[in-house]
Amino acid sequence: MLSSLTPKKLFLIDGIGAIISAFFLGIILVLFESIIGMPLNVLYALAASALLFACYSLSCHFLSPSKWQLYLKLIAAVNTFYCFLTLGLVTYYYTSLTMLGLVYFLIEIVIIALLIRTEFLFAQKKS
Repeated sequence: MLSSLTPKKLFLIDGIGAIISAFFLGIILVLFESIIGMPLNVLYALAASALLFACYSLSCHFLSPSKWQLYLKLIAAVNTFYCFLTLGLVTYYYTSLTMLGLVYFLIEIVIIALLIRTEFLFAQKKS
């Protein structure tokens, strides 16, 4: 899998994924907040952070920095923080989350964790 990736593609994948997360968190889950159980202010904050991550990753995609490994490690680290933050919020709001809300956030964490693993492995490559 890593052999077919380029830094540009990986930043693009990360950026598009962040846009999709922001869309779900800031629009879809907000519309269905009552059947998700996560407070609106938390959903908006997570969506805003996902948009910031998207701007960063897409900027890296289009600008193609020469020290791309550093930039890739940075977004992987930020994604890691985001996953721990989300896990903390899921724990904190566990009693108000519905099964649908819990499943959504756990799936998001798993998908991002797979991306983080790929980003850190790819950043170790010499190019």
